[in-house]
Amino acid sequence: QVHLVESGGGLVQAGGSLKLSCAAPVSTVGINVMGWYRQAPGKQRELVARITSGGITNYNYAVKGRFTISRDNAKNTVYLQMNSLKPEDTAVYYCNAKVGTLNYDYWGQGTQVTVSS
Repeated sequence: QVHLVESGGGLVQAGGSLKLSCAAPVSTVGINVMGWYRQAPGKQRELVARITSGGITNYNYAVKGRFTISRDNAKNTVYLQMNSLKPEDTAVYYCNAKVGTLNYDYWGQGTQVTVSS
């Protein structure tokens, strides 16, 4: 299976910042949308943010104004700058890419983000 490679997770105090990165293989073509999802224990996976190849962004209401998603199309890389982190942001964060005419889902391995109070 094809994996996106994530980095940048860690432990941070409330109010702090982290920046996540996720790269698709350079050979991947036709990436339409890239985004970030998160899942806390016992909860459903939820969309955090997404960005189209043209730079149009959407954010979960819970993170809007605090998180910023961006991408470098030439590098097949998506970023998530997370500021003003809250304990409720604690989760495993997964990056996602929707590829090709069928929008086939590629997923990263997940990176743990833990925010202490």
